[in-house]
Amino acid sequence: MSIYDQTSHQKGQIEVIDAIENQVKNNNLPFSIVSPVADFDNDSRICLTSVHLLRSQLISQVNNLLIEPLKKIQSNQYYYVNESFHTTIKNVKTISDPPNFTEKDIQTVNKIFSETIPKHHKFSVYFYRLLLFPNNLALMGTTDEELDQIIFDLDERFRKVGIADDKQYLNSKYFFSNITLARFVSPVSDQFRKKVINLSANIADMFKPYTVDSVTLLSCNAVFKKRRIIGRWLLR
Repeated sequence: MSIYDQTSHQKGQIEVIDAIENQVKNNNLPFSIVSPVADFDNDSRICLTSVHLLRSQLISQVNNLLIEPLKKIQSNQYYYVNESFHTTIKNVKTISDPPNFTEKDIQTVNKIFSETIPKHHKFSVYFYRLLLFPNNLALMGTTDEELDQIIFDLDERFRKVGIADDKQYLNSKYFFSNITLARFVSPVSDQFRKKVINLSANIADMFKPYTVDSVTLLSCNAVFKKRRIIGRWLLR
């Protein structure tokens, strides 16, 4: 989708993403980030969240077009593996050790998702850039408005039962797609940064619009290990 085809909603999403980039550049981060650890695989901090698990074709593209070129420059960073690639739909509780949610919370949230997600429709993601955060690299995409509607509906249900999303956001509208590609275990090199800029400039041509057709509720650590699948629902 070219810049001329973007909806007003997508333009609003891009403004938010640009604002996030400016906050990162100014080292002023009023939103939640995951601090690094020595061993991400065995990280004991656990979150409760909902995601869309990427289908194999997109995973192959991400690996071939993005991960492999970056690995050639800095192989020591923590790169996500096939089964860990996802885009977050709605956070419920951020990572913590011990977890800041109970088994009763899981049952309540599962019921809310079971009643809410099947009422919503599939939506498209339009990947268009990479974004370097202080501790990770992400593939960013705008979306159809349906993502916001899903989040708003879930938030309303959460408020009614007294479960609050404890993640800090830069805005309360214009949510977007964010696929984490790598988490940093050492400072990124200038060559790595230059490669990210180069790859980012061509993202819109690399990836066709992608349809999000399902939502999975699970608990896991920051790199999708120690995973417990709670439920999965198809969008209409």
